[in-house]
Amino acid sequence: MKQLLLTCLSVVCCLQTIAQNIKRPETYNYLRGHEAIQEQKYEDALDYFNKDVQENPKNGYSFVWIASLRTRSEEYGRALTAVDLAIKYLPKKDVDYTSFAHTTRGDIYLHLGDTIKALSDYTEAIRLKPNETKPYEDRAQVYYEQGDYARSDADYRKMIELKPGDVMGYMGIGRNANAQEQWVNAIKQFDYVVKLDNNYSSVYSFRAESYIGLKKYSEAIDDIIAALIIDGDQKAYYLMQNIVDDAFALLKTKLVIQSNKNPNDQAWPYYLGVVYDRKGATKKAIEYYKKAAEINTTSVIFRSIAVCYESIGEYDLALTYLEKTLQMDPKDVRAQATKADVYYESGRVDDAIRVMDDIINSYPEWDYAYHRRAWFKENGGYTDGAIDDYTIAVTLDPEDAYSYFCRGKMYEKRKDSDLAKEDFLKAIELDVEPSDHSVAQFAFFHLGEKEKAIDFMNKIIEKSNDSYYDAACLYSLMDEKETALSYLRMAFSHGYRRFAHIAIDRDLDNIRNLSEFKSMVNEYKEKHQRELKEYEDDSVESKQSGKTEVTEVPFTKEGGVCKVKCTINDLPLHFVFDTGASDVTLSMVEATFMMKNDYLTDKDVVGSQHYMDANGEVSVGTIINLRKVNFGGLELKNVRASVVRNQKAPLLLGQSVLGRLGRIEIDNGRDVLKITQTTNP
Repeated sequence: MKQLLLTCLSVVCCLQTIAQNIKRPETYNYLRGHEAIQEQKYEDALDYFNKDVQENPKNGYSFVWIASLRTRSEEYGRALTAVDLAIKYLPKKDVDYTSFAHTTRGDIYLHLGDTIKALSDYTEAIRLKPNETKPYEDRAQVYYEQGDYARSDADYRKMIELKPGDVMGYMGIGRNANAQEQWVNAIKQFDYVVKLDNNYSSVYSFRAESYIGLKKYSEAIDDIIAALIIDGDQKAYYLMQNIVDDAFALLKTKLVIQSNKNPNDQAWPYYLGVVYDRKGATKKAIEYYKKAAEINTTSVIFRSIAVCYESIGEYDLALTYLEKTLQMDPKDVRAQATKADVYYESGRVDDAIRVMDDIINSYPEWDYAYHRRAWFKENGGYTDGAIDDYTIAVTLDPEDAYSYFCRGKMYEKRKDSDLAKEDFLKAIELDVEPSDHSVAQFAFFHLGEKEKAIDFMNKIIEKSNDSYYDAACLYSLMDEKETALSYLRMAFSHGYRRFAHIAIDRDLDNIRNLSEFKSMVNEYKEKHQRELKEYEDDSVESKQSGKTEVTEVPFTKEGGVCKVKCTINDLPLHFVFDTGASDVTLSMVEATFMMKNDYLTDKDVVGSQHYMDANGEVSVGTIINLRKVNFGGLELKNVRASVVRNQKAPLLLGQSVLGRLGRIEIDNGRDVLKITQTTNP
């Protein structure tokens, strides 16, 4: 949708300045709609264009913008209706707008999965405007997705012919070469793009993919880092994690170098945490995540720490960091879902269900939430409730093989054999590719097809050593006790530690009472306790935490905002408290004053670029690290602030940042902020 927005804005600019001999609408609502799009007020724009077509029902120009805006909102049916009317009513001689309409309809058909009609519209748009690059790019993308690389390349070459200085044609040919594992040819295209625009992050991440294909890991890591520096490129972030098994030592070393070069940038220790986490070195991952939090605390970092603690069975510490996460971002649904998982893994099934109830109330169309709550209900003995939730899950996601299988088990438990068989067959139909998330092996077993179950399980084991626990469950169900115990030991030896789940997993009932099972579980529980001693310092800190303090910070109200006296790096100022703000912003006036008077130094200017001129003027967009923000006897360290223009308040802080200190409450009657902290005694 972002690309569509950019397209809309560019089209607005060009379509109003060309074809001067064509009479276009000048009605009030139509013109206001244009203005709203340029100001990125898309809901207002849609409202104006809708009003215009009510007054002028044959204005194809308004209809094409309605279609574009509806597409942005993923309202494809209404968008298609609007664009058909646009094509019907637009003057045929206005090829700029008719081409735009066909491109828009092509986008809509593509979203609807009709590539034949999408290609037809893109081709018509090219016929109407053969020198416009966007239809070529759209059509090339469809050909790429169809695996028709020759036609896709031809369209990208046409884009290069039309705009030789634009990167997208070269990027497309390079991307197509990667898809065909023509790594050297791809690198040739990406090298040229770097010459055209060396600040384009995607070229580095795509070239990194090429280098990985050639197993040139040093060059790949350099490109991954370059892309991350520019804008935290998501493809580069993904490749960074995927390269861990092949080049961990080299990747770690180069990330450490970046961290040393940029000591005020929390991104690099965070990336190191991600890499160690992916490697399975949980203690080191936590260490780096905490180092990142010391530089600049974010809810994402706290959540990452919580997930690490969950993975090693430190559930109290996991909950501590999840609470910190939710103090900073109460709407972090991933943190809420992780909290439910922690409750379940620690044996608190009803608490897990309660958390999922809250999530579903907020996100009633999230299929995973129903699946997860059903899982908790299933293992908590709530069979009917589990069936209801699995049914909603497969209604929302008909491709969810896991939910079909689990519902089948619940039907089988309820003696509804026909319904159970139907669900097991559906699970097998959907689960065709063996993986460590597969359920087909269990469905085969429940259908009495033991050999197929074993064959599918063996295929999974060939691909993943994370599937040994599932193998133990399958062989236990088949009452092959020795094989089940063997796989359970293999699961434990590879780090499986979900003891609370083992205690209630009915799949293991056939081996649960065996002395070998009991001694093995006790053996690994004791080993787990020894493993947790690595985290003893954290555990002690967590156990000692418990003293609650409430600090009241007075504020004054001016113009409807809360102002709090503070010092920033020892400079007396004030900040405005904004409950809806997610970022911290610093006035450009104050930032420049602080820089010129040594309250800020060059080292406090962080980010990929330093926006400061020779006179010490700080520009809009600079990221400043505020070493200390003191107020009401409290102190925030290392607060990241973006410099903004025309901000009256010296500093604007949101609830998400103050949440680093504890729970925030506003007492409007007494004009105080109440901050509740949990501290060490």
